[in-house]
Amino acid sequence: MTATPDALLDDRDKALLALAPIRRDILAALVQPGSAASLARDLNLPRQKLGYHLRALEDAGLVRLVEERRRRGFTERLLVAAPAYVLDPALLQPPADPDAIEKQDRHAADHLVATASAVVRDVVRMRQAADAEGARLLTLTVEADVTFATPADFDAFTEAVSQAAADLARRFDAPQGRRYRLIAAAHPAVARPKTPS
Repeated sequence: MTATPDALLDDRDKALLALAPIRRDILAALVQPGSAASLARDLNLPRQKLGYHLRALEDAGLVRLVEERRRRGFTERLLVAAPAYVLDPALLQPPADPDAIEKQDRHAADHLVATASAVVRDVVRMRQAADAEGARLLTLTVEADVTFATPADFDAFTEAVSQAAADLARRFDAPQGRRYRLIAAAHPAVARPKTPS
C-alpha cells in the first residue's frame, strides 16, 4: 500500500465534517487501515453509529478504501485516512486581492502570511496530485538561524539574499522544463524549549 499524503481541507463543509470530535477520533484511528469492527472495538462505539460517520467521511474524500475482504459471510471494508489534515488558511480569512499582495512592502508581515498560506495550499495540492499519479513531488527547503546585531544588518542581509536569489535564478533559468517558485522568508525565531542533557 502506498503512503497516504497529508490532505488539504480547502472546503468549508469538509473542514466542519473533519473537525467534529467523533470524526476527529475516527480520522486519528484510521491513520492505520481499519474497519468499522476494529474502530467499534478501539473507540468503544456502536458499529451502526460508526458506519454512518464512515460513510460521511468517505463521501467527502476524507478516508479512502484500501481493501475489501470476505469474512464470515460479509465483506469487511478497510479504510485509511491521511496522516494529517492541513486547513487551507484561506478558509479563515477574507479573499485576498492579488494586486494588493503584489504591491505590499516585502517586509510586511501580511505579505509573508499570505505567501506562506499559498505555499501550504499549493504544495499539499501538488503532493496529492503527484501521489495520485504514483510520482514524487520534488521540493526544496532551506532553513537557517541568523542573529542580526542591528536593523541595518538585517537590511543588508535582505539585499544580499535577494541578489543571490536573482543571480541563481538567472543562472539556472531554462527556456523549457518544469517551473519552480523560490521563496526566501525571515521572521523572528521562536524560542525552543531546551532539551535536558
